[in-house]
Amino acid sequence: MATSAAIRDLAIILVAMASLFMYVLLGILIWQVWRLTRLVQTEIQPVIEDAQETLNTMRATTEFLSQNMVDPVVKAGSQAVATQRTMQVLWSELWPGTRKR
Repeated sequence: MATSAAIRDLAIILVAMASLFMYVLLGILIWQVWRLTRLVQTEIQPVIEDAQETLNTMRATTEFLSQNMVDPVVKAGSQAVATQRTMQVLWSELWPGTRKR
């Protein structure tokens, strides 16, 4: 009976040591999660803010180009097409027998 009691005591000690080891690992895990959270707050947040600033700059640049380059070109193109069509209609009205092919 002494042998089974010794084995039981040894098993209890091993389980206690394993539990203690698991608690240490859990503490390390919690500490690492805390460090990761701090890293996100201190390192990644400025990167996100810089990206947002870059997007705002790109938005302003796109709006500027649209207003100062694209819109005038579109207006000029539409005016040219309107003038061309007006000339076609006038030409066909003035000289109905001739067609432009």
